[in-house]
Amino acid sequence: MHRRIKKMLILAALAVAALIVSLPAGAATQRLALVIGNSAYETGPLANPVNDAADMAASLTRMGFTVILKKNANLEAMEEAIENFGGRLKRGGVGLFYYAGHGIQAGGTNYLIPVGAKIKKESDLRYRAVDAGRILDEMQNAENGMNIVILDACRDNPFNRSFRSATRGLSIISAAPKGTFLTYSTSPGNVAADGRGRNSPYTEALLRHMGTPGLPIEHVFKRVRQDLAARTGGRQIPWELSSLSGDFYFRGGPEASVEAPPADNSVAAAALEEERRKLAEERERLRKEDEERRKLAEERERLRKETELAEARRKIEEERKKLEEERQRLASLPKPDPAGGARHIASMNAKVTAVKLFESPYTAPPKEQRSYRTSFSRTNTRYVVWELNLSFPAQGQRKDFAVEHIWFNPHGTEIFRSVFNGYVLGDWTWSYHNTGYGWREVSNTTWIAGRYRVDLYVDGVKIASEFFTMY
Repeated sequence: MHRRIKKMLILAALAVAALIVSLPAGAATQRLALVIGNSAYETGPLANPVNDAADMAASLTRMGFTVILKKNANLEAMEEAIENFGGRLKRGGVGLFYYAGHGIQAGGTNYLIPVGAKIKKESDLRYRAVDAGRILDEMQNAENGMNIVILDACRDNPFNRSFRSATRGLSIISAAPKGTFLTYSTSPGNVAADGRGRNSPYTEALLRHMGTPGLPIEHVFKRVRQDLAARTGGRQIPWELSSLSGDFYFRGGPEASVEAPPADNSVAAAALEEERRKLAEERERLRKEDEERRKLAEERERLRKETELAEARRKIEEERKKLEEERQRLASLPKPDPAGGARHIASMNAKVTAVKLFESPYTAPPKEQRSYRTSFSRTNTRYVVWELNLSFPAQGQRKDFAVEHIWFNPHGTEIFRSVFNGYVLGDWTWSYHNTGYGWREVSNTTWIAGRYRVDLYVDGVKIASEFFTMY
């Protein structure tokens, strides 16, 4: 900040040294002003800018200016007004731009904020705000000879906290065209008060002194600076930069010259050019610092994403290990015979032709079973029933045999087994048997939800292994 102040003092001294000749009145020159006041912001509304602009426009009109006035202008209206102003300024004469409203400095660039601008991040400024340099470009292109830029835009704003490179107040504009008087409502890097009355303190003082007859522009702003310093206890000190080569009076003095008279001011011009070069270097340094901050922010974001990705991978690996452990556990459980068990029972010379597993009511005989299911309800009034069909190649003697059930819970643990005795008469060549087990014959706590296995043996020969699901 001290370096900037020093540079501004040098510029001010050079500008004063350059004001060495005042042309006499004579030529009737155009006086054109663009006045903009923005108050109705959605974020951080201001009370006075519209009043400031209206009063400034009225005062300038009385002093012979043709005024283009815009109140609460959005981006399109501001850009259209600036373009119109630049086009009309090509006719020559004195150009004056006055702005009251929010202004932001970001990355060494000053932005004027339109009403309705949706600014959520710093990069939005390039597309949703007006670069103050745009006004100076229009003046440069017009080549009209003398221009005045008044920025009452250093009010504190609601956007600074969310931007990386935004700072308080406005920055020095080093690229103003020759013959320009540039003034800020407070020193660079500081903020100006909006005021509690009709006008801001700065505009109120300016309106009071600019109408003084015969007072050169430098003296007008010197008085404004004295008023503000006294009123604010030194907290708000207006600043000016000037490259004027002639005198200018708002009222009652000789008309300003569009072209500077011949003068031996090569030393001052060289010093001014050198200072401009240094300011350009400083601006480039600030731009590089901003670029470094942006890269650091991007690197931090990249590291954050890598950390999140590593954490996600760790969780996925943990889940994979859990699934693998579960797969191994399930693989260790007894598995059914893929062939369905033996289909021939040697002790009986019989062939197993069908095996069914189904659910039946507890009170109903198995023969009244109506449907075949492999998902059974968890209730104490049901049977799980086998239906076993046997066929014999020929009649023979009566055969007695035993049917054994062995039940396993979802953990692969045997929960119970049962044996039923059956027989086949000598004249039978085909037989079916129903055997089963009821829920209430075992405590309900035995039955848990999950996948069960039942092995069926006839005379010690495993003939089937079936699964059913309990829900």
